[in-house]
Amino acid sequence: MTTSETSGTGTTTGPTENSMRRALKRAREGVALDVSEAAVLLQARGAALDDLAASAARVRDAGLDAAGRPGVITYSKSVFIPLTRLCRDKCHYCTFVTVPGKLRRAGHGMFMSPDEVLDIARKGAALGCKEALITLGDKPEDRWPEAREWLDAHGYDDTIAYVRAVSIRILEETGLLPHLNPGVLTWTDFQRLKPVAPSMGMMLETTATRLWSEPGGPHHGSPDKEPAVRLRVLEDAGRSSVPFTSGILIGIGETYEERAESLFALRKVSRAYHGIQELIIQNFRAKPDTAMRGMPDAELDELVATVALARHLMGPSACLQAPPNLVDAEHERLIGAGIDDWGGVSPLTIDHVNPERPWPQIEELAAKSAAAGFELRERLCVYPEFVRRGEPWLDPRLRPHVAALADPETGLARSGVRPAGLPWQEPDEAFTATGRTDLHRTIDTEGRTGDRREDFDEVYGDWGALREAAAPGMVPERIDTDVRTALATAADDPTRLTDAEALALLHADGPALDALTRIADDVRRAAVGDDVTYIVTRNINFTNVCYTGCRFCAFAQRRTDADAYTLSLDQVADRAQQAWEVGAVEVCMQGGIHPDLPGTAYFDIAKAVKERVPGMHVHAFSPMEVVNGATRTGLSIREWLTAARDAGLDSVPGTAAEILDDEVRWVLTKGKLPTATWIEVITTAHELGIRSSSTMMYGHVDQPRHWLGHLRTLARIQQETGGFTEFVTLPFVHTNAPVYLAGIARPGPTVRDNRAVTAMARLLLHPHIPNIQTSWVKLGAEGAAEMLRSGANDLGGTLMEETISRMAGSSYGSYKSVRDLVAVAEAAGRPAKPRTTLYGEVPEERQRAAAASDGHLPQLLPVLD
Repeated sequence: MTTSETSGTGTTTGPTENSMRRALKRAREGVALDVSEAAVLLQARGAALDDLAASAARVRDAGLDAAGRPGVITYSKSVFIPLTRLCRDKCHYCTFVTVPGKLRRAGHGMFMSPDEVLDIARKGAALGCKEALITLGDKPEDRWPEAREWLDAHGYDDTIAYVRAVSIRILEETGLLPHLNPGVLTWTDFQRLKPVAPSMGMMLETTATRLWSEPGGPHHGSPDKEPAVRLRVLEDAGRSSVPFTSGILIGIGETYEERAESLFALRKVSRAYHGIQELIIQNFRAKPDTAMRGMPDAELDELVATVALARHLMGPSACLQAPPNLVDAEHERLIGAGIDDWGGVSPLTIDHVNPERPWPQIEELAAKSAAAGFELRERLCVYPEFVRRGEPWLDPRLRPHVAALADPETGLARSGVRPAGLPWQEPDEAFTATGRTDLHRTIDTEGRTGDRREDFDEVYGDWGALREAAAPGMVPERIDTDVRTALATAADDPTRLTDAEALALLHADGPALDALTRIADDVRRAAVGDDVTYIVTRNINFTNVCYTGCRFCAFAQRRTDADAYTLSLDQVADRAQQAWEVGAVEVCMQGGIHPDLPGTAYFDIAKAVKERVPGMHVHAFSPMEVVNGATRTGLSIREWLTAARDAGLDSVPGTAAEILDDEVRWVLTKGKLPTATWIEVITTAHELGIRSSSTMMYGHVDQPRHWLGHLRTLARIQQETGGFTEFVTLPFVHTNAPVYLAGIARPGPTVRDNRAVTAMARLLLHPHIPNIQTSWVKLGAEGAAEMLRSGANDLGGTLMEETISRMAGSSYGSYKSVRDLVAVAEAAGRPAKPRTTLYGEVPEERQRAAAASDGHLPQLLPVLD
């Protein structure tokens, strides 16, 4: 079989008749296609193309039938708002982007003003438009000082902050739904923008790296057009549960194989996260005054073949669009090839990306659709499937805006409804006590209602795709370094351990492991002495409602699940007061990422505790919660942490770290913060004088090389900030963990793993983090005692209540008395000593209160209103 080297005109070779016939047959029969077969089908012409299009149309029709809208083709009535035409990229075919001088000469600002944006939006609303398509260049402030100056003058930290602000005004003052196309976004950017826009988008364009990396390529000199970067954006959108539009641009110099690979890449992301709401197949149109003005337009047959192939690859449930203004009178051919959507069509504004190609009149588009046997129906910018899915795909603050415009039965646009502004605000009654608020007690007596959430098969992404992603990271490494040499280095000076030596020791077993733990215990004794420290503390998990989709977490529930609960502020304060009465010096407060809790809720929680118990140390809010609070309030991480500190936050738990390696994180979690963001939160807290713990959860889809990288990262941070109080080992509890129930993760770490991790934490973090804590919750008393003999010096807290590990299946209870913890230390042959959060001396009054109650509540009962 042969295929052409380039697409479009000028090709000299093509597929053989046999290869085309075989590929068409496989497409007709619904057999999975590979890249080579897909490249053949992209070259179908004449009767072969008719055959391919016909089978693609049948796939589309089956999908429309299944979706309950047979014979319907959709569009979105929109206005196009070019928020800024400045960009840091230099795409060689683009006329949308301009330079500051041209904007000034034309009398325009560097950005559209809010009044200019709202003028367009109001006119669109009057015409019945429901979508505000906000398009702009990538990060213009990184290239153009004029853009930076405009943002500074108007009080915005960056372009994303302005996009967020103007989106809120559109929602509140016009009722249009923003669909955002701001280019490349980070994971944190998605968290900032998700509350203000029901959908977003970014064209993948192509995965052909050479078109970006080689001089003369259409994307050369454009940092945001690197395919790997754009694929990461698509994945972050899926991880963030953002309904996302993407697609490819055909005819820019890619080969047929490269075009096919781009479609396969989009399919992979779509299957993994179920978040691509629409795929656009866009044909290249050469424009004057661009570097690619001499490039031939993509031919209609190229477009039709690509649409038909995309339909076969993406399947019946996918939504496929081809822009109706980029073809002449051939709309019926696109319908015949399998599209089911025309995209945004505006009765008011031009297509600013293709200004030479006017939109067709909606009536004309309806007639062309009818001629092909289809009814044209209006949709919203967010597709019907996601309207009906609701959470976590629609932020609670957007639900009223979407509901005002969406037909509740179909998810399409309501007919005859014109948008009207609605307040953009947090849901009411965020702190109403709901659900199983006695879970902290009954988890030990009654257990959990079921071993998994009812949405197990959907909320975490595609388990099959996840198995493929997890497999490479779980392959063990061959270790050639001599363990005896590594042990000698560790005994002499653990700070001199090379990565190879450390990795060898992390794999140690038998007598070598025994020797390793003895060395670690000697280092412990020299660093912190023999005292085993503990803290009288109470865990308060104020809600377990969460839609983040962490695949290791058995704690998170939907608000409608039987085990879901949320505490009121009074209940939180009551529990803190109870803890104080029995000698606690700390409350540790963390919760799920509840969609209804405002970003200021964390401040209210801290204030509630401090007002009730002024002397209590508030150790609260994981880095994930910090990011959630910051993005919901529109504050920077530094600003949010400062406000939290002012509200009563004393220190933060270094949880949500899991493994600080994104290779592992994106298997373990669907939507949790990436490594770089975790580090940003922790280092910012330290800079503000807010101390933190540090943690590592291990024994799931990880390997010792990941543990080494994680520990090295923590040591580096500590050398820079000095802000960590301790390192906490968190063995993975597998029993009810979704990633284990799906057959992907292993059943937690072995005893060998636990001993090696504890010992190597002592050695690799020495002398920077002197306190190594073991977890009785996850290991039990005997296991914790063994870790005290392997380099650990701290037992953590009494807890008084613990639901996260217990929901995951830990069998070691929810609390320990002071006597229990002293007994664990004695089992290791060591004395026990109480401490504060920051490892200081506990006041005598607190010690007496703890001794009188033995550090636990007389009755663990639900707190009543």
